[in-house]
Amino acid sequence: MKIKTKSDRRERIRLRQRKRIIGTAERPRLAVFRSVSHIYAQVIDDQASATLASASTAEPGIRASLTDGARAGNKAGAEAVGRVIAERLKEKGITLVVFDRGGCLYHGRVRAVADAARAAGLEF
Repeated sequence: MKIKTKSDRRERIRLRQRKRIIGTAERPRLAVFRSVSHIYAQVIDDQASATLASASTAEPGIRASLTDGARAGNKAGAEAVGRVIAERLKEKGITLVVFDRGGCLYHGRVRAVADAARAAGLEF
C-alpha cells in the first residue's frame, strides 16, 4: 500500500495494529473512531463478530448531557463518551478490555476517551 494521503497513512497504521489486537469474550476490544465533528467508541468481541456496547457523541442522550463548553468534537465530549461506554460495560459485567486507537495518535480526544474509561472503572 503506497502512502499518498494522511488517510492512507492512518489506514496502514490501523491494519498493522489490528494484526496484534484481538478482542475476545473475556477481554473485548474497545475501538475508538475520531471524526472531525464526533467521536465514536464500540466494544467488539472479534471471535464472535459481535458488538457488545457502543457510545458516541452523535447519540441524543450523550449530546444532551454535554454542558459547560463540552461539544461533540472536543476533549470534554470525548470524556463523556469514555464514561458512558465504561458504564455500559460494567452493567454487562465487563471490566477488562483491549484499547484500539484505530490508527490515530494516542493524544487529544482519543486519549481523553481512554482516560475517562479508566477513571470509570475499566482496566487496560
